[in-house]
Order: sequence, then structure tokens, then C-alpha cells
Amino acid sequence: MKKLTERDYRISDWSGGKTIQIAIAPEDALYAERSFLWRLSSATVDLDESDFTSLPDYLRLIAPLRGEMRLSHNGGAPIELEPYETHRFDGADSTHCWGRCTDFNLMLRKGECDGCITAMGGGPGAETLLTLQSADETVIIYCTEGSADVACGEEGVQLNEREAAQLRGGFIGQVRFSFPEGGRAMCARVWTVE
Repeated sequence: MKKLTERDYRISDWSGGKTIQIAIAPEDALYAERSFLWRLSSATVDLDESDFTSLPDYLRLIAPLRGEMRLSHNGGAPIELEPYETHRFDGADSTHCWGRCTDFNLMLRKGECDGCITAMGGGPGAETLLTLQSADETVIIYCTEGSADVACGEEGVQLNEREAAQLRGGFIGQVRFSFPEGGRAMCARVWTVE
């Protein structure tokens, strides 16, 4: 298990705000070259309306963490997303966004990996158990509000807001996520596909 803090993230500007790259695989991949297997990030959207970058080689999963987000794909009916509600779509879609928000975003290379993002936490004492059954799965929990404790096997780490824990390298077993004083987090899971 590796703890990630803002010192580990890559922060960049885009035309509508800032993006924090939490993790990318492989670790030396560059988003701009579109050569990555997967990428996990959180971005601020400071515009009332914006268009997503076309990423035809990737599937995307997104959830607003704060603020409002409404999306339309290829001119279709708008989809209203509540905070922590996950939406999956094709990166090749022409996607228009309304609303100022902070989001959580997982990009997955089509045909090579798959994954999911899930909200965790809530009031004081909230707890979640996650069982990992595949040695090729990567799990990243990103604390979005308050604090969170992550424990697997003999290892444990406490996360504050905007800190993450990354689990990889063949761990199989149970991971415990707890929020003793209340808090929220997003959990991203990525695995390879045959």
C-alpha cells in the first residue's frame, strides 16, 4: 500500500479549471501522449458550460464531488448527476457539460482494462469491507471529505482530504475502509481484461 499526497500528484491547467492527476499507469505515461493504460484524476470546472476532450481509445467514468454537473452525449438528452453519482460513457462521444463542480474521473483504455468507481463513507463510524480476489487489480481510495482509515493485512494508513492510498502488487484479501469521525471517499478499482 502506498500513500499518495499532493506532492505525488501532477497538477495542470485546462481551459476551464485545474486537473489533479492522482495516478496513471504506467507511472511514466503522459496524459498528453494518450499512451496510458488508465488514469485517475479530479478536476475543477470553473465554467458554466464546457466540452470534454475527445478520447476515442478510452472509456470514462465520472462523478461530481461538489457542485452541479449535467452532461449531454452526442446532442442527446441531458443527464443530471448528483454528488457522488457515477456515470460511465464512451470517450469518443461528443460530450457537453453544464455546471461548475469538482469531479472525480477514471479513464480506461478500451479492450485492455476495465474498472469502476464507488462512493464510500458517510457519518461517524461508517465502514466498508472490500474483498480483492484478483492479483492484477489496482485499488485507489481518494479521501474527498474529512478523513478515512484504510487497512489491509498488517498495513494501515490514515488519509486526510485530498490524500489517497494505492493498493497493488498481488494483494488478495479484505480491505477495510473506515471513517471514525465521518468523511467521504471515492474508491477506484482497475483490472486487466483478457
